[in-house]
This record gives sequence, C-alpha cells and structure tokens, in this order.
Amino acid sequence: MSDSMARTPRETFDLLMAGNQRFVAGSPEHPNQDAARRAEVAPGQSPFAVLFGCSDSRLAAEIIFDRGLGDLFVVRTAGHVMGPEVLGSIEYGVSLLGCPLVIVLGHDSCGAVGAARDAVGGAPAAEGYVRDVIERVTPSILASRAAGHTEDSDFIAEHVRASVDLLLDRSRALSEAVDAGRTAVVGLSYRLTDGTANVVTTRGLDAVGAAV
Repeated sequence: MSDSMARTPRETFDLLMAGNQRFVAGSPEHPNQDAARRAEVAPGQSPFAVLFGCSDSRLAAEIIFDRGLGDLFVVRTAGHVMGPEVLGSIEYGVSLLGCPLVIVLGHDSCGAVGAARDAVGGAPAAEGYVRDVIERVTPSILASRAAGHTEDSDFIAEHVRASVDLLLDRSRALSEAVDAGRTAVVGLSYRLTDGTANVVTTRGLDAVGAAV
C-alpha cells in the first residue's frame, strides 16, 4: 500500500511511529524527499496525518517521524496552544484533506510550560502576546499541581491531555469524525534527548475507541 492510499487511523499511526523508530535508531530512510516526490505533489496534496505540535525548533515533524514532502499537514504554535486559526487548520486537514489521524505533539523542557509554571509560582508576568500563550497553558499547570504532580514529565503529559480534550471539545467536525471512526486523535510526548515519541492519550485509535 502506498503512503497516499487510504488508511485506517491505526495503520496511519503505525506508519508514523515506524518512522520515529527509524529516527531514534539513527537509520532514517528519508522517504519522499527527492525531486520526483517534489514533482509528484506539486499539483496537489494528500497528507496522511495532521501534526499539531509545539513551535520549538527541536520539534521538526518530518525529521522526527522520518517523512517527506506531502506526508504531514503541520500546524505549530508555542506550547501547542490553540485559537480559531489552529482549529480551522486542523479541521481543514481532517475535513477537506481527509487525514485519518491528528497528532498533538508536546515535549519535555517546553518553554511555554516552564513559563506557565513560573507564572503560577509568582514570577513576573510576561509581556505582549507571550503572556497570552502562558495564560492558555496555565489551566494545565493548575490541574497538574492539583493532582500533586511535581515532575516536568507529568506537567507535559497533563498539557498534552488537556490539548487533546480541548481540541475535541471545541471542534465539532473533528469530534464527529472521531465518533464515526474516520479519524483518531493521539497525544504524544517527545523526549529531546533520545528522540522517542511516547503515547500520552488516544481517542478513536482503534475500532472501538480508546483512552489512555
């Protein structure tokens, strides 16, 4: 089956994670990155997954998952916070491009999460629109603190879960696609040191749905 053919959410997820395993092992295949692929996708795109992740420069989606041109529909913001533009972009990938998978990608040592933790702890407020980013991350920090968490990994995981929940709550188009089995949403946490992308939570990944 070629990468451009229709896949189930589970098959799509397995394809993406196989690429991450190659990246971690130091044996990437660099698929779809040559001149032939450039010419192939020039008339139109048919990506197989939406990747909504943090803007951190160390989180380059096509590298992490060993993919190439036309494979991923990527949306990135600091701290993977979302507004109408993000929701519209993700819905475009799912409703118009037919992507059967949406990945929400967080990572350790996230600056936005760290800044929100500092702000909750009483640090001086940030200026400009950076403050807006921090305020959108803050509910995740408060929930994680209320649960008694102290480790960075727990705060990151909580923010990934909160982002998945908020995305499904705010996007009727996406939640209906998940309910119908056309699309799944998976929250992943990326480790900067070893390159692994680890599952935090899933919605609709298998036929009967799942929640981790």
